[in-house]
Amino acid sequence: MEGKHVLIVYGGWKGHQPEVFAKKMAAWLEAQNAHVTLSESTASYTDMELMQAQDLIIQHITMSQMSARESKGLRDAIARGVGLAGCHGGLGDSFRNDTEYQYMVGGQFVKHPGGQIDYEVSISDTNDPITQGIDDFSLKTEQYYMHYDPQIEILATTTFSGAHDAWIEGVSMPVVWKKSYGKGRVFYSALGHSADVFEIPEAWIMMTRGVEWAVK
Repeated sequence: MEGKHVLIVYGGWKGHQPEVFAKKMAAWLEAQNAHVTLSESTASYTDMELMQAQDLIIQHITMSQMSARESKGLRDAIARGVGLAGCHGGLGDSFRNDTEYQYMVGGQFVKHPGGQIDYEVSISDTNDPITQGIDDFSLKTEQYYMHYDPQIEILATTTFSGAHDAWIEGVSMPVVWKKSYGKGRVFYSALGHSADVFEIPEAWIMMTRGVEWAVK
């Protein structure tokens, strides 16, 4: 991350602690000698001088809305080669009415049956640099059920037990993925409902490795 320029845009629903996530990620990036800009507004996506200078955008905005011009500014940046990374609702449940945005990210949150529950994350690709050396692990948090693009490269999954909605028993769902959008790299992890999730080494390692992959 040495010398890379990273824009972190955060906001939306306060329950996902966007400022906490943004500052935690900024501290890690600065420790890697990256140049970090923090923004609380999607208006940043229309600032062409700012966007042209970035190597990576990290977004943490749950729900909310952005204008068509802001959406295009973000999508154009990623399509020309800027990386995009994020987690949980901050990237996978950001703008529910913006299907072009969802097409770029590769998925959209639908539900978390049962709310905070115990479940397992299974590593799908143990050879990928993002997941290499990480074993399957368990945690207690929201288990995201998502609509997703069949072209994503799935790195980790979870399987629904059916304890809360019997008809989804045995369904395997992506938890971590990466994909391309134009010339840009997009990384997403469904983990990250609250700060304590990133105290789990596996979750934090995948997040930081995903950021490093997206920026290259």
